[in-house]
Amino acid sequence: MMNVHSVCRLKTASLLLLFTMAGANAGASEDSLVGHWRLTDDCKDSSGQENHGVNHGVTFTADGAVFDGIDNYIEVPDAPSLAFASADFSVAAWVHTEARLKDVLGDVVSKYDPAARTGLNFSILNYVGATSAQSNHRNVFFGIDGGQATPKWIDCGQPGNNHMIWALTVYDGGLYAGTWEPAEGEAGHVYRHEGNTTWIDCGSPDLSNAVSALGEHDGKLYAGTSFYSGRGSAQPESPNKNPGGSVFRYEGGNRWADCGKIGDVYTVTGLVTFDGQLYATTCDSYGCPTRTEACYRYDGDQKWTFVGNPGGRLGAFLVHNGSLYATVFGKQGFARYEGQTQWTPLGVVPDTTQTYSAVVHEGRICLGTWPTGSIFRFDGPNQFTNLGQLGSAQEVMAMAVYNGKLYGGTLPLGMVYRYDGPAGWTSTGQLDATPDVLYRRVWSMAVYQGKLFAGTLPSGHVYALEAGKCVSDDRALGPGWRHLAAVKADGSLKLYVDGRRVAQTAQFDPADCDLTNRQPLLVGFGKHDHFNGKMRDLRMYRRALSEEELANFCKNSPEGG
Repeated sequence: MMNVHSVCRLKTASLLLLFTMAGANAGASEDSLVGHWRLTDDCKDSSGQENHGVNHGVTFTADGAVFDGIDNYIEVPDAPSLAFASADFSVAAWVHTEARLKDVLGDVVSKYDPAARTGLNFSILNYVGATSAQSNHRNVFFGIDGGQATPKWIDCGQPGNNHMIWALTVYDGGLYAGTWEPAEGEAGHVYRHEGNTTWIDCGSPDLSNAVSALGEHDGKLYAGTSFYSGRGSAQPESPNKNPGGSVFRYEGGNRWADCGKIGDVYTVTGLVTFDGQLYATTCDSYGCPTRTEACYRYDGDQKWTFVGNPGGRLGAFLVHNGSLYATVFGKQGFARYEGQTQWTPLGVVPDTTQTYSAVVHEGRICLGTWPTGSIFRFDGPNQFTNLGQLGSAQEVMAMAVYNGKLYGGTLPLGMVYRYDGPAGWTSTGQLDATPDVLYRRVWSMAVYQGKLFAGTLPSGHVYALEAGKCVSDDRALGPGWRHLAAVKADGSLKLYVDGRRVAQTAQFDPADCDLTNRQPLLVGFGKHDHFNGKMRDLRMYRRALSEEELANFCKNSPEGG
């Protein structure tokens, strides 16, 4: 019979064995860890690889690193351990975002060389101003690129009998299109993409010929309607004269709830969420007897409150660094909202009479213009830098930052160009080749299922392009603490939110995407914008994390998560 001391010795030996095994297992799981930044006290690397960060204004707290969304970021110098080449790798972090936003959300992590189009981009897309839609709302995106040849655009079909895709918006896992359908007895519709060239009709909110604005607000899809004559696009004038100027909320199927008519306007040109409230711009260039052009705030039920006129015919909204902006045709080319009904003019864009679109690229506002077909960067009041003309374009409408690069859609040839910095603008192809027309437009863009989608006039088709390999979560990321993970595994990209896989690419040859570059690893910044939120426990591995490992990470949610 064993005595008490023998039992105690056996128990102690067993415990030591368990601890030893646990330590070995923990070591096995960490053997490929190339960076671990806790981000509570500093930006030092605790992986043992010495990939310490250089702080650029980030504030560290016990709750995590605070990024102000304006100019804060962390820079980790390039190192051999961060050169993933064609190997598997993983990036995982806790991020915290606010429910009410007055800025885009920006980049989580990037290591990307724009000249070679090589590297990785990990962002939260919160895009507005492309052109008349809030195209992406809190969508997590992960992309890699090895600088391959420019891919081909794929035709995704023509929704209904439309002649123009006014708006593209990602909502609740789907891509929605708002259309101009000008023929007698027809009306603007909203359609949802069902893959390939198939579109599901989600109904006509009213009798007007266009659904001209789309956006997600407070977990719902909203649509603004318009009368569009077609004259501004050199199209035959529409016989449907029913005025638009109303906003509707999608209730599923083909049902729409009326959220009210905005004054006497015929046209809603933009919708956006700013600081928890929904705003609309109006623009009546043809047909409206009152020519009421202004901005409004939705105050519930069917009430819209006038919040001022920035000084002319209105184009797109933009939200950036705590402010709401609007593009304006004429002498007030760009303006900032100051509250109540006050707007501050920010200057006339050189050689420009119309500003159509706005997007944030590399932390700066960029504006699409007419008649020189150029994109200008806004550098402060009355300060604009010309980023060049897009081929022979006269006008730039839709814009998007996609997998590290800025894209713009043009008139009169319906082209899309990619910005390559000092090398200028590179054509990615002509989307609309309708013969015997004066104008062809690429008016709308959105990022969906890891691809860039674009809508055209007059063909009314939607096209898609994948640059590199990309994946996106097409449902809005909830506010508060969320665990995000981007994984490259066995020729596929996978995206996880709170330990759950939310998206995955098809298989590809990893050799086609060599990510080697000499750029630093940026935390909280990239080719889109500075991150707006908090971050902690950022990890990078030279292997694919398993779903079990990611689930274990999520068991240790930060306080307040």
